[in-house]
Amino acid sequence: MIYIIAFIVIGLAGYFILRPKNKPEISIQPQQYQALLEVNVAYYRKLDAAGKVQFEKLVDAFLNDINIEGVGTEVTDTDRVLVASSAVIPIFGFPNWKYKNLTNVILYSDTFDQEFQFEGENRSILGMVGSGYMNGQMLLSRAALTKGFSPTAGMENTAIHEFVHLLDKSDGATDGIPENLMAHEYAAPWLHMMHVEMHRIAEGKSDINPYALTNEAEFLAVASEYFFEKPDQLQHKHPEIYEQLSLIFGQNPVA
Repeated sequence: MIYIIAFIVIGLAGYFILRPKNKPEISIQPQQYQALLEVNVAYYRKLDAAGKVQFEKLVDAFLNDINIEGVGTEVTDTDRVLVASSAVIPIFGFPNWKYKNLTNVILYSDTFDQEFQFEGENRSILGMVGSGYMNGQMLLSRAALTKGFSPTAGMENTAIHEFVHLLDKSDGATDGIPENLMAHEYAAPWLHMMHVEMHRIAEGKSDINPYALTNEAEFLAVASEYFFEKPDQLQHKHPEIYEQLSLIFGQNPVA
């Protein structure tokens, strides 16, 4: 059994690394983005007319740069728009940003495991940014992607979470301090702020998802989900964190 799993993992690795990096084949046309965004993406609906045009352009640019493919599932136009929206939302304040550390988004139908298997037991992973031989790849659960844009998502959005990891990683270290997005003088105060809030989470005195206790990188990603999904609530309950994330992302979603 171990040999079979190893063979599958090696096969997947070879596929991801060696397959041709062709220009993405896009079935959806730019004029279709607007309707899908209007129905599925609350962030987009809140933008003014100029903001919506800019968002559509960024979605189009992402879909022309990044391959989105399915493993055990067929990728729909809605899937493509939701993946692209997840990428655009964190960098909307930086319209010239390019995800230089990403080439492919691999969409699974549901959860998967550490060996990238989507069948069997011990499947609990909803999203992952690849490293090592998987560098440049992002793996996402389609179920989690869809839930993140549903009215019942609450403070969670797995795809945004993973794209924030990519932003964090863009300076060479996934450490919760996205140096490419924040001025150097804010790094130490932000680190202190994270540690203070992590202590409050550990004591059960914070409504931030306890997964943020994993490390500083996960704190940034979890807090960013909260920032984009429930900005009014975050600003009310955690004004200092809201202000810092507003500086990091160059956005004020409450305004």
